[in-house]
Amino acid sequence: MTKKLSELALLIPDAKIVGEDIFISGIEHDSRKVTTKNLFVCMEGAHVDGHNFIPQAISKGAVAVLTARKNFQPPENISALIVPDMLNTLAVIVPYFYDYPARKMRVIGVTGTNGKTTTTYLLREIFSCAGFKVGLIGTIQNLIGEEIFPVRNTTPNVIDLQKFLSEMVKKNVQVLVMEVSSHALAENRVAGVEFDTAIFTNLTQDHLDFHGTMENYLRAKTKLFDMISRRGRKQNKTAIVNADDAAGEEILKHCLCEKITYGLKNSADLRGINLDIRADGMKIQLGIRNEELGIKLHITGIFNVYNVLAAVGAASAEKISPEIIKRALENFKSVPGRFERIFSDAPFEVIVDYAHTPDGVKNVLETAAQIAKGKIIAVFGCGGDRDNSKRPIMGKIAAELSDIVIVTSDNPRTENPEKILDEIEVGLGKKNHERIVDRREAIFRAIELAEAGDIVLILGKGHETYQILNTGTIHFDDREVALEAIKNVGGVKNG
Repeated sequence: MTKKLSELALLIPDAKIVGEDIFISGIEHDSRKVTTKNLFVCMEGAHVDGHNFIPQAISKGAVAVLTARKNFQPPENISALIVPDMLNTLAVIVPYFYDYPARKMRVIGVTGTNGKTTTTYLLREIFSCAGFKVGLIGTIQNLIGEEIFPVRNTTPNVIDLQKFLSEMVKKNVQVLVMEVSSHALAENRVAGVEFDTAIFTNLTQDHLDFHGTMENYLRAKTKLFDMISRRGRKQNKTAIVNADDAAGEEILKHCLCEKITYGLKNSADLRGINLDIRADGMKIQLGIRNEELGIKLHITGIFNVYNVLAAVGAASAEKISPEIIKRALENFKSVPGRFERIFSDAPFEVIVDYAHTPDGVKNVLETAAQIAKGKIIAVFGCGGDRDNSKRPIMGKIAAELSDIVIVTSDNPRTENPEKILDEIEVGLGKKNHERIVDRREAIFRAIELAEAGDIVLILGKGHETYQILNTGTIHFDDREVALEAIKNVGGVKNG
């Protein structure tokens, strides 16, 4: 795949070429990943300036650079494409360079504060069961069929995303399900992606360190539904919207396409009825307009009922039959780090979950209350260098919905973990709790306190296999530590 610089320049008003009009074989913003005949993108950030890495990019084979510096003079024998605005330029030229790969597959985008990951995995199961080759882009990992690729951001930047989509096309992916974060929408990382179906899960407090206000956060989410409402190359666009969420009404105003609403409380096209929720799974009856579908699932919890409804809505919009949907959902086991049970012969349950927002913590604790025979012991912290306003809120929720609370570190990053715990404790009020900064010690303590019938919930990190400290990143997996702690009190892993 090659294109001339002049082809790219024609797409951008006021762009100019300095040097020869040459063919390029790829676009790359990381000098370490540059290969022969690449166009190297000189991104300027708060801490890193891509212009400083031009020599390294040239040594790897770059033949041209993309820059927003008006009077830039490229090194000898290197061409430059000079543009007025870097981000808007990338949003236009990168999808064009890769021949708009998203147009060559069905694309389902999932946005919302909670539930994105589970919903995408449910959809992957459904479409795989229907015989499609499926790609997945999300928080835990990126997938092409069964092939796994590492993740840096929930939604990659526009260069990495389009390159990955192009790879999917080469490997005959027919359906892509992807998490679409509010950061990605605000920063236009999904530029050039034509979505066929868009799902809104919910909106609760998160990322205010980035968006500033809940209004801005919601505005970012609505962009996905503006995108799907635009006329494009593909037909049959549908928005799937949670009718029970307060933000659902605003989302629907941006949906100028077919709509399917879902919920448990409010009037909706797709409803969950006759719920039977247990520790080892649940049974639900789905009311799809005038039809009903009974499903027995291995996953559990009210929050997962919403995820299932969202996935069923999207699969129905994509014309997957109820029989295939039922078979796929009943075969689905779990998502790593999402209400994940740690199997052992201990007389109590240990569950690891990624919940790291007030609503996420509330959902998990309420689900635990529905299935617990004994006490609920919650272990959690809050991430450093992130929205600190949610810390006392999460403390208050834990105090109200847990019997025993152990506050500890999450990913403190550059913040003092003691300060983070201080802010959580404001919400705990007079609740009797334990404060253990070391996360390993906190998990061991929770399991030491557990008795028959209790549920230990280890919240915040889920699938993550690392902890980010002020001194650097270390290996840390809540699931591994929990198993160690269970063995320490005499429990033995069964499976």
